[in-house]
Amino acid sequence: MVTAHPVPEGFTEIEVFAIGTALLVEALLGFCLNGLTIISFRKIKELRTPSNLLVLSIALADCGICINAFIAAFSSFLRYWPYGSDGCQIHGFHGFLTALASISSSAAVAWDRYHHYCTRIRLQWSTAASMMLFAWLFAAFWSVMPLLGWGEYDYEPLRTCCTLDYSKGDRNYVTFLFALSTFNFMIPGFIMMTAYQSIHQKFKKTGHFKFNTGLPLKTLVICWGPYCLLCSYAAVENVMFIPAKYRMIPALIAKTVPTVDAFVYALGNENYRGGIWQFLTGQKIEKAEVDNKTK
Repeated sequence: MVTAHPVPEGFTEIEVFAIGTALLVEALLGFCLNGLTIISFRKIKELRTPSNLLVLSIALADCGICINAFIAAFSSFLRYWPYGSDGCQIHGFHGFLTALASISSSAAVAWDRYHHYCTRIRLQWSTAASMMLFAWLFAAFWSVMPLLGWGEYDYEPLRTCCTLDYSKGDRNYVTFLFALSTFNFMIPGFIMMTAYQSIHQKFKKTGHFKFNTGLPLKTLVICWGPYCLLCSYAAVENVMFIPAKYRMIPALIAKTVPTVDAFVYALGNENYRGGIWQFLTGQKIEKAEVDNKTK
């Protein structure tokens, strides 16, 4: 007979079920969309370009976020974390690795698009591969720091998944958070802002807007902003007075990133969308435009 675990403190039965369901939906939808992006890149020759390699990097990272969310959803339905303290550390590391890689890869796409539209410099395979490798190694560096003692991974308020522990707010946490947010949120955000502003000005001169230049940065701020604000507030004040169920909301918003990114970078990309359609139906969309970043 299966033992029924008690509902985590600060939550009702329906709230735990709702969080688990939200995590499951986010995980399945994001994984399917980004999985389709990855498979299409592999199967459709026309999609295998240096610029689309950076889109592939985002999709790989976002699939990782979805796997992390699926594990959290499964634990939420169990109403406890079944993988022990070591599993918690691995889950926290995995979540941060894929999240930071997704953000860095998004900044890399912005850098590439700036050069494509504003300087007319075409991205080479060697440069694209180096940027992708740097994004993942940079994410791995920051993700491993809490395992080495700078920062710390611990349970989220629901205690069915793990992330950066913001409950203490001590010097160790503050210094790590300051460095983490500077190099993994503010700098990528600045790169995206300046790149897309330059592209927007270029589009205004030509009168032909090939894609929504404000959408990628809005995605970064809306999806990751609430979580960053919560962690930043924890650096100056004790956030434990905020009910646990409300502290879970920023994490749920952040888990929407894979789905949103799929629409922004793959399905919202005319060339990539055509490749996905060709993979699904076998019908090639005939068009003169071969620009792999046109939307």
